[in-house]
Amino acid sequence: MFSRTATIRSLRPRSAAFSRPRAFATAARERVRIVEVGPRDGLQNESAVIPPEVKAELVNKLTKAGMKIIESGSFVSPKWVPQMAGTAEVLKLMERHEGLHYPVLVPNLKGLELLLELLSKQPKSEVPYTNEIAVFSAATDAFAKANTNCTVAESLERLSAVAKRATSEGLRVRGYVSVVIDCPYSGKVDPAKVKSVSQALLDMGCYEISLGDTVGTGNPTTVDRLLRTVIEGTGGIPASKLAGHFHDTYGMGVANIFTALNHGIRAFDSAVGGLGGCPYSPGATGNVATEDVLYALRGSPFEAPGDLDAIAEVGTWISKALKRPNASRVGRALEARRARKQLEKERENDGGAAETISSKL
Repeated sequence: MFSRTATIRSLRPRSAAFSRPRAFATAARERVRIVEVGPRDGLQNESAVIPPEVKAELVNKLTKAGMKIIESGSFVSPKWVPQMAGTAEVLKLMERHEGLHYPVLVPNLKGLELLLELLSKQPKSEVPYTNEIAVFSAATDAFAKANTNCTVAESLERLSAVAKRATSEGLRVRGYVSVVIDCPYSGKVDPAKVKSVSQALLDMGCYEISLGDTVGTGNPTTVDRLLRTVIEGTGGIPASKLAGHFHDTYGMGVANIFTALNHGIRAFDSAVGGLGGCPYSPGATGNVATEDVLYALRGSPFEAPGDLDAIAEVGTWISKALKRPNASRVGRALEARRARKQLEKERENDGGAAETISSKL
């Protein structure tokens, strides 16, 4: 209960010190890094083999749309992932810019040797084809055996040699851990196992570990449980060393990103047009769409590089080039808006004939 005296006192004019108009400072938005994985992780599950020229054009369009980190290919055997054939040619064809990063996936020492040979032949005056590689392991032996024909422990032993050689050659190394929520072969994944594999990758020299919900079954509850285990407690890994890689199989990609943001993670992988899947994860659909991520961050305390409208146009272009539906909800909405504006413009120019024709289509 409030007394009558207190109520009257609260209605009296405040002193000048408190009655002046308040000046609100615009809070600086916190920067979020986006690793655009469309040209590599996005294309690796396509049924058709994509020509290097198309891959290079995709990288160029993403660069012009404002993306700063673009995973551009993979030095894997074309026998196992034919869609990644021609990565060396892609790196030569695409436009490279100083200050941007174009990482490539390297699964083993043989792949690294191929990359280093390519780099050794490049003129020193040019922007390097790449200055970063990505290596990958998994949180379960079943997935590791399906993907790389070895156990998790064996994969980490192999990758240690790759990371050591790469860093000695001046390359940055980023690590991936696959199936951090569910494994398509062995079911639920123990978050403690994800933590130990992540730490092993950091110990061998990786500057950041991307936690991959490869199957796309994660939701805010399971992602929260995972990150509490990985980040908190004894031997917790700092959030600044982690990134999120969420496939959008159940439409939870964006929600999972915001869960990770609440845990302090500020780096995420995404693919233009929601491209992707995994050849070793049956049923998994594409990565969370870059367009959807950028739209979701609008008005939030976070900002990320990239022009949303320009990236959405890239998503429309590559989806048509691949003869597949655009998996980005935001991309489809912006495409429909562009189509409406084009129709309105044509209607203004021809006195309504365009509208009459469109109604008959």
